[in-house]
Amino acid sequence: MPPSIYVVSGGTGASGEQVVRTVLAQFPAANLPVVTVSHVRHLAQIKHVVAQAARSGSIIVHTLVDARLRVEMTEQARAQGVVAIDLMGELLERLSAQLGVAPLGQPGLYRRMQRERFDRMAAIEFAILHDDGKRPEDWPLAEIVLVGVSRVGKTPLSMYLSVMGWRVANVPLVMGLEPPAELFELDRNRVVGLTIAPAQLRLFRLQRQRRLGAPGHTSYTDASAIYEELEMARRVFEQGGFAVLDVTDKPIETTADEIVALVTRRVGDA
Repeated sequence: MPPSIYVVSGGTGASGEQVVRTVLAQFPAANLPVVTVSHVRHLAQIKHVVAQAARSGSIIVHTLVDARLRVEMTEQARAQGVVAIDLMGELLERLSAQLGVAPLGQPGLYRRMQRERFDRMAAIEFAILHDDGKRPEDWPLAEIVLVGVSRVGKTPLSMYLSVMGWRVANVPLVMGLEPPAELFELDRNRVVGLTIAPAQLRLFRLQRQRRLGAPGHTSYTDASAIYEELEMARRVFEQGGFAVLDVTDKPIETTADEIVALVTRRVGDA
């Protein structure tokens, strides 16, 4: 094997490889292959890669965050006369001394955090695109589907749950209109019907009317009409076999936690 630069990492090795290639760009005449050895978690892997580097006269650059593996790499490289450059060790030790906290030593944490961040952003976008019954063809992709009458809290709950990383769609139920057929084709364990005390729902609707400057007494805020709406919603929930959650007097955080627990339990049981 020709002399190479081995990039050894407990994760994917992407960060170490980027550093190496950035440095190699300063030596355009050099023709050194870069060999990435990823997901190194065991001492035997260290011994193997050092032996390969020794046979080919190669250099090792490593980003190992596991202290045990870093020590093994140093000892093996010294014993076999291999140059091993530690990109992580000194920085980890200095930060640990400065902060007074030991590093976790878990490979791939940064990449995992980035993936979680992008997943959360995708969940927020999903909730926005599937608010208020939009895009029914995508509802099967949702992890949670919230159903209920107007002002029961579907949209704020969808957004809150999406920030937690859940893909959520919400479907309004309107008096006098048949619920969408697509709703009953979904996995019912992922659908949650939201209900609320009629008096509180009427209060929410009156507040909304005042904000919008809408006319005073309409069927939207009529007490008997609201009761009928909630009864209609109850029948839809019963028809679909959906879980029902009462959101009366509950903060959004509590309701969101209950929804997650409810869906997780039902999906698990199924």
